[in-house]
Amino acid sequence: MTRTTPSDTTPAADAAPAEGCPLAIDPLVRDLDGETRTLRDAGPLTRIELLGVPAWTLTRHAEARRLLTDPRLVKDIGRWTLYRTGVVTQEWPLIGMIDAGRSMFTVDGPEHRRLRTKTAQAITPRRLEQLRPVVEEITHRLLDDLAEAGADGATADLKSVFALPLPMSVISVLMGVDPELHPRLHALYKAFFSMLTPQDERLRVIGELDVIFTEMVRRKTAAPADDLTSALILADEGGEPLTEEEVVGNLKAMVAAGHETTIGLILNAVRALLTHPEQLRMVRDGEVGWDAVIEETLRWDTPTTHLLMRFATEDIEVGDGVIPEGDGVVISYRAIGRDPEQHGPDADSFDITRPAPIRHMTFGHGPHICPGAALSRLEASIALPALFGRFPGLRLAVPPEEIRNLPVLTQNDLESFPVRLHAD
Repeated sequence: MTRTTPSDTTPAADAAPAEGCPLAIDPLVRDLDGETRTLRDAGPLTRIELLGVPAWTLTRHAEARRLLTDPRLVKDIGRWTLYRTGVVTQEWPLIGMIDAGRSMFTVDGPEHRRLRTKTAQAITPRRLEQLRPVVEEITHRLLDDLAEAGADGATADLKSVFALPLPMSVISVLMGVDPELHPRLHALYKAFFSMLTPQDERLRVIGELDVIFTEMVRRKTAAPADDLTSALILADEGGEPLTEEEVVGNLKAMVAAGHETTIGLILNAVRALLTHPEQLRMVRDGEVGWDAVIEETLRWDTPTTHLLMRFATEDIEVGDGVIPEGDGVVISYRAIGRDPEQHGPDADSFDITRPAPIRHMTFGHGPHICPGAALSRLEASIALPALFGRFPGLRLAVPPEEIRNLPVLTQNDLESFPVRLHAD
């Protein structure tokens, strides 16, 4: 296959691609707003390029909602012509996000229902409600850390001190992960997602994650506890018990999706409120609830930008276009969240007063809808009011345009989030 490095790919962010020419998605994420506009304006089905590999992307709410329940779009990488014919190999930097082992994220139909049923048995509303005091305790402990980091007017990084450790700590409690593993898991997932990581190093990272989670599953198999990992191992409804590979695959993906999504949700909500002070005032005065802040943030500044990938088992018509059999399809959730046909002519505006409910699809739709959506919302509903309640003078320490994205193609992942905790 053609080897493409991040520096080789520079998108024309303010202009649609020429007829027949795919839009190169920028792995360095230098202009996410411009790229979002370009994708959305190009139509419901757009030809794109991902590090030298062609694909299609869905960018409109109605079409994505329809196709996310279409059985002709599947997760089975064996249906992808470029993979089956050897054009795409393990050398492609994004392969680990698609060819990720056997889990509910990579299979369809009855096997997907079997694997997802096991997870549903483990992530019940009762278990999540039991987590509430845990989330509150972790939140307040991290706010103490933030207060120390930002003492005497110092600049503190809201991401590294608060928004990043919170969801990792919570999902680790849920799964029974040893807290001593947190720093290593942070480092491994950062390297896995970064487009600057050499592919041989990324493959080594994937191997180390396999070892960490396999060892954890084996310990829990020998000595089950009251956590999600043990629940997955012991789940006895919905068909055959999960294999070790299936438990490991589910856990790897759930840790990645669970903490990355919530980091983005928290930081994007804080950024939106600090740059829209009148809306922040409305929330503080109780005119609008925090649930509206969370749902509008999920719509307007989605934690996931591009979700990889589904494959067409036959030709599929979308608007005036056709996805040919064997081609790969990406779901561009950020463009979908700003679809004016769904959200009105002001879809590009952050507005927590939009009529409820705000019908977005940021956590997906259909059989593969994100199983951790309720957990992410729970964490944000506790973290955001606690943060602004503790630090009512919270403000950005740099101009908003200086907050940069990490070179992560699939997530809206920020490098850092410098704040000062008190008003001048």
